Amino acid sequence: MHKIKKIVDLSWEFTADTPIYPGDPEPSVTVATTLENEGYNLSTLVMGTQTGSHVDAPYHFSNEGATIDQMELDFFLGDAIVVRVTDKKAEEAITMEDIEPYKEQITPGKIVLFNTNWYKKRGTEEFFHHPYVNGEVAHYLVEQLVDLFTVIAECIRDGLMLEHADPLPKFEDMLNEEYLWSEEYDEDEDILRYEEEEVFPDDLFFSFYYYSLQVLLLCKPLLDKNNKYEVTLLELLTEIEN
Repeated sequence: MHKIKKIVDLSWEFTADTPIYPGDPEPSVTVATTLENEGYNLSTLVMGTQTGSHVDAPYHFSNEGATIDQMELDFFLGDAIVVRVTDKKAEEAITMEDIEPYKEQITPGKIVLFNTNWYKKRGTEEFFHHPYVNGEVAHYLVEQLVDLFTVIAECIRDGLMLEHADPLPKFEDMLNEEYLWSEEYDEDEDILRYEEEEVFPDDLFFSFYYYSLQVLLLCKPLLDKNNKYEVTLLELLTEIEN
């Protein structure tokens, strides 16, 4: 169990001057109501789904892919490794050679962040000609993820064969205060608490399986039927779904 020591906000402030990709909707921030006139402050925001700091959902490039509202938050939470590629030039590929020094740290389930320092070019034309991850690297990272997903899917399949409770109604219900570790983490005290109290009631315990499965099912349309590892995962998910 890791204790979060510091949260780093990587997002840009959203303003009418936020850079956009050519052709995207122009962003704007206007005053809709004021405390003096209407009794409350309210702003109107106009933006595209790719404006400013954002996540590209699978739907961005596939009509069958999941939209961002369909993706569970735990998909974006986890340990990360930062790959430094600050020497890359405009439209230069990030290759396997770049990630070679980090391979031992890039294990299944790790989030990989590429630090290009390209934020320094914000406001210039070159900003839109950033470095990119080439196909070989993308496939390598996906294979690491597929290995993890397959293990998770096997656990879910085996768990569904046992008698179990119903899942909690919503994913965020698992973050209720009574389920969280103590604010001041004391390993001995928390271990004792887990032994003496029903910290993991049946519905919470099964929710770990249930909501993990929902995330995996969102990935089904994206699995490559020509890749034997992804085919194995696809068959496993189809077996569970049926």
